[in-house]
Amino acid sequence: QVQLVESGGGLVQAGGSLRLSCVASGRTFNSFGMGWFRQAPGKEREFVVAIRRSGSSTYSSDSVKGRFTVSRDNAKNTVYLQMNSLKPDDTAVYYCAATFNDSPYYSTWAQTGNYNYWGQGTQVTVSS
Repeated sequence: QVQLVESGGGLVQAGGSLRLSCVASGRTFNSFGMGWFRQAPGKEREFVVAIRRSGSSTYSSDSVKGRFTVSRDNAKNTVYLQMNSLKPDDTAVYYCAATFNDSPYYSTWAQTGNYNYWGQGTQVTVSS
């Protein structure tokens, strides 16, 4: 089993920044590719960003490209989501997720079914 715990969410004004963290425990962290998803009220969970096991490649949705950056520190069992230039449309619960499938294809990373473990989520609210 793997436990994922997100932190760093909160309330921020439009144009501001937040950094989310997700700490993993239970298995070797560098066995997993990691993704971030978000879910706004009344909407489906959507892909945000992902990073391969080694950190060599990252993938971003068009809606956050150029504003959000994913990184990982395998020594600390942690993946980060740096969010800049935040917009009210970024308001959602943000989830990190872990997958055994270290695919080279964006389409795989964007699918919720690709992930084996999920965190409980952290709320991000962006005010206008």
